[in-house]
Amino acid sequence: MKTILVTGATDGIGRQTALHLAEMGYEVILHGRNESRGRKTVEDIVWKTGNKNLHYFNADFTDFGEIEKLADKIKSKFDKLDVLVNNAGVFENKKALLPNGFDKTFMVNHLAPFSLTLGLLNPIMKSDEGRIVNVSSMAQANTMDFDNLNGEKYFDPFNAYALSKLENILFTYKLARYLKGTITTANCLHPGVISTKLLHAGWGMGGASVESGAVNSVYVSTSQSLKGISGQYFVNKLKQRSSAISYDTKIQDRLWEISLGYCGMTDPFL
Repeated sequence: MKTILVTGATDGIGRQTALHLAEMGYEVILHGRNESRGRKTVEDIVWKTGNKNLHYFNADFTDFGEIEKLADKIKSKFDKLDVLVNNAGVFENKKALLPNGFDKTFMVNHLAPFSLTLGLLNPIMKSDEGRIVNVSSMAQANTMDFDNLNGEKYFDPFNAYALSKLENILFTYKLARYLKGTITTANCLHPGVISTKLLHAGWGMGGASVESGAVNSVYVSTSQSLKGISGQYFVNKLKQRSSAISYDTKIQDRLWEISLGYCGMTDPFL
């Protein structure tokens, strides 16, 4: 039985993704930041699917210490991890500077999945078909200002969100380059314009159902037609082109190095 971790799994697309995966018979690890909501989510999914192979782990993605503890707890409980779905994300209408000095959008949407993924590389690479799936967005930026990653010069909520979604793609492509020649893959996707709290917070509009939003995540996570496929961006189950800048390997490399420094991590591939 394959084991799949879904971050941000207590609400919206993440919850629906976890539900679909449980229906398909996978062992699912749900992550959230509210313990009681997390436990309730697991109970609901077990009741709906009959799948009791569900686990819940709590971690606040604004805190590097909690992210590290999450990775350690998962590694202590599971020998291998077949799929990591980096789904958790936020949209902040105002700049929210965290105690660690990082803007919340930058931290939760990019630095958290970056550090969690590197922290879980070992069990993912032990899988006979490890997959890393990063949920990005068609709202990705098409330019990159390295002097404003943390909103140092100015903060615009839409720009900060778009930048974080571009960072998800740059991270995916760099990771795929590193993983070339292994059986582990890294891909990213746009889930659709989905009616979630995030969409309402940012755009004040409705969208498609969370059920349709989970389809692409489930597909990229599990489809056997994608075995060995890596470094791709998917929309509606199809490979699509992401923004031109995302293919610039120098930009990928620079973001990788900066992110390692911010996360206080060493490069696991060196």
